[in-house]
Amino acid sequence: MKVSNKRTFFALFLAGCVLAGYFLWLSLRPVEIVAVHQSHHYSSVLVKTFPFTDKGKINWWLKNKDRLKSRYDIPRPASDGNYTVMFWNFGEGYKEEGKYDRLCFTDMQPPVNCIEKDPHLYVEYTTERGEYFILESGQYYINRSGKIQKRK
Repeated sequence: MKVSNKRTFFALFLAGCVLAGYFLWLSLRPVEIVAVHQSHHYSSVLVKTFPFTDKGKINWWLKNKDRLKSRYDIPRPASDGNYTVMFWNFGEGYKEEGKYDRLCFTDMQPPVNCIEKDPHLYVEYTTERGEYFILESGQYYINRSGKIQKRK
């Protein structure tokens, strides 16, 4: 192997290691729950550093479901047992309503009580369908063998 080929290989290898390390660091950061807003049986959870992958998001919910119930009393089922928990990217924080289609919370005083609509994960439970997950890429559920499966 020529010296210039060795240098190119080393530079590419080093760049690959740095990128792999960066993505590993991003995936291992803990999820930061900034706030929880309730409206009947709907819960909005504002988060930072949520997992990247659909499987990671669903697994995070499953792993932290009991902690969320004990710490924030979510989910809060309706009288029929149904509930919705929505995880939103907190992004740049609370904003004024001003821009079209922001999500505003009635349990806060305006004008700075809205966020950009940037959903990470919707968790819904109905007595007919059980618990399922809505993400940008589609709907998922846990099959009878306990594996996460995408609805067709």
